[in-house]
Amino acid sequence: MDSELFLGTKHLDLVTPDGIITDLKKNDDRSLEATVFINQISPLFVGYDIDPSRVFFNVKSTLAQLGVNGIGTQYQLDPKNGCAEVKVRLSAIGSVGLEMLKYIEVGAAIGRLFAADERRRVRDPDYLFRMFGRSDRWGKPLLSLGGLHGSDDLILDKVDGRTVAYLSLQNGRIEYAPTIIGFLPTLAKALKANISMREVLKLHQEWKPHLPRNIDNEELLLVRTLPLHIRTVFGHVAEELLSTGFHHTTASVLQPDTSASGDIYELYGKSKREITDIPLEFYTLEPYREHVYFSDRDQLQTCLEDTKVLFDAFKTAPEPIEHRTAVFVVKGQQLLNLKPEDWISREPRFQEFPKWGHGARQALMVERFIEQQPSYPFLKAIDDSRITSQGILLTRYFPSPFMKRMLLSDQVQRCLKGIYFQYASQSHREFFSAEDRALLHDLDKFAIPVFWVDESTNKILQFVQKPGYDSGLFVPIGKIETFLNSTVFGIYGSNLLEGDFEHELRDLLRGVIEMRIEMEHPLLEKDTPLALVTGGGPGAMEVGNRVARELNILSCANIVDFRAGPQAIVNEQRQNSYVDAKMTYRLDKLVERQAEFNLDFPIFLAGGIGTDFEYSLEEVRRKVGSVPSNPILLFGEPDYWRQKITSRFRLNNATGTIKGSEWITNCFYCIQNAKQGLRIYRDFFKGTLPIGKNGPVFEEGFCIVE
Repeated sequence: MDSELFLGTKHLDLVTPDGIITDLKKNDDRSLEATVFINQISPLFVGYDIDPSRVFFNVKSTLAQLGVNGIGTQYQLDPKNGCAEVKVRLSAIGSVGLEMLKYIEVGAAIGRLFAADERRRVRDPDYLFRMFGRSDRWGKPLLSLGGLHGSDDLILDKVDGRTVAYLSLQNGRIEYAPTIIGFLPTLAKALKANISMREVLKLHQEWKPHLPRNIDNEELLLVRTLPLHIRTVFGHVAEELLSTGFHHTTASVLQPDTSASGDIYELYGKSKREITDIPLEFYTLEPYREHVYFSDRDQLQTCLEDTKVLFDAFKTAPEPIEHRTAVFVVKGQQLLNLKPEDWISREPRFQEFPKWGHGARQALMVERFIEQQPSYPFLKAIDDSRITSQGILLTRYFPSPFMKRMLLSDQVQRCLKGIYFQYASQSHREFFSAEDRALLHDLDKFAIPVFWVDESTNKILQFVQKPGYDSGLFVPIGKIETFLNSTVFGIYGSNLLEGDFEHELRDLLRGVIEMRIEMEHPLLEKDTPLALVTGGGPGAMEVGNRVARELNILSCANIVDFRAGPQAIVNEQRQNSYVDAKMTYRLDKLVERQAEFNLDFPIFLAGGIGTDFEYSLEEVRRKVGSVPSNPILLFGEPDYWRQKITSRFRLNNATGTIKGSEWITNCFYCIQNAKQGLRIYRDFFKGTLPIGKNGPVFEEGFCIVE
């Protein structure tokens, strides 16, 4: 399906607009030959592409209820010009029909085409069963006979490989009051103006509950059921399943665009036996309009669990890669068979919004920018109820924060069950802005999951916020529970030096894993999973991520875009290949990145200015109480850390600028090997480590573990 084409039309693809009589000839007193011209047929009309014998004329129900049947005899479809010409034989049934036939004129709108596409026939009754008791956004039933929860009078069965509903008829029949004759000229005028008169027609109909539902030759029999609410499918009277001797007019299609239709059925023929029910077969709408819930799309959910399917789906997005592209997917077959024309593509347009003082102009520019986004037509169609099925949004680039208003709107939030993207940013590729991350948090709060189809890891990563924190990571789907329940260790250190601590770090973390068996601490007990976070770069960070992966510890990273700008004096950092879960940051948000490390147990190695900054942040966190007083390990010789820390601590202490927070020194422990670190951790988890506000003050600014 051409998405732009579909979203630009309100017409359902199995039907055409109403056709107008352009020529009319009298056959005899009971029939007319009409030439009907139908214009503005959607290019998506299925009738263009299927066996012509499956396309038939459907007369207006108003005419059929009066006893005028319309049978198409010749069909000429013109897909190039979006039109059709149909020869229709109009015949009278009963006395009212005979009278109405006299008033039908050129210019009257009398019916439309229906494409009974075999591929769209509902075959499994479960497809309809799951609609019972459900409603659309306005609270109207999706499918029921009677009220919201339906009626036992609606029986679904499988007949000849298709689903058939048998609608039980109510006792009696409908007949016309004498006033109907005087109303016919007005109704004929309404047909020329294409004004619906079905509700007005009911004023002239009288219910006769005691009359039998049999039929004599050349009579019209109007019967009724409970109101059939149908929003999810087309209904079609299965003529061949009607009781012997009964026929239905060609007003046999029930459209899914009315709140309650199908309560009156027009029959003719001859039978002494009473008819008891009306058999209906069903045809599905376009996938976007099926009102299908995401939880019911078994195939789609299976596809989304297959990494290859998602990567292959993105390969169908139109080139070039600089273009923004998006597509809304509602079923598995659609995902498996995506084509470039299914995507909406937009060329990149970079614009600078006006500064302060241009409020109205800026608002207009923002609105235009939003409308240029490829996801906009899909989200707007959801908001306008032209898309009613729940599904997922595939987008080459993570949606612009300007789309937040639409993404979090009531209706979109109900329909949008996942966002899948390839790149964080058009300009910065895999790095998110602060506004992007704010949008991620909002989407998480509104229960709209976000997935990164990540080429660098060849995995599907989901954005997950850890409980109690205002930050999150993109985590491999199979590792989410591990991440949510993990105790987090972290490595701070130089991107230039690996150092010689790898062996000791491995022993330290292995020792923590083994220690779990004997501990009953909130942060460490028998089943506690572990995670390790680094900056994701080379040097000490790479060592940390590599050791974590070796030990089956969730390997995480907060990665900054260190690509050097014209004025930068920063070493560009190659991302290491041992990262499983990650978040990315642009360089101008370095401070925010550091604030989002959220480590339970930081470990410091030799490092430069960046490491010094991280050390200070951990000090401040403990001073202000934003994190608990957990121990921090300083790997290396005491003399190194003395030069880093002691003089600063002693100067601050002497001047009184840290009065009351000197105790922070008892949170830092200098170690040279894993054995020393494990002793600190064991004492902490056992509750015997003197740490926190009531603990000792160490003169050198940290504790040297002997």
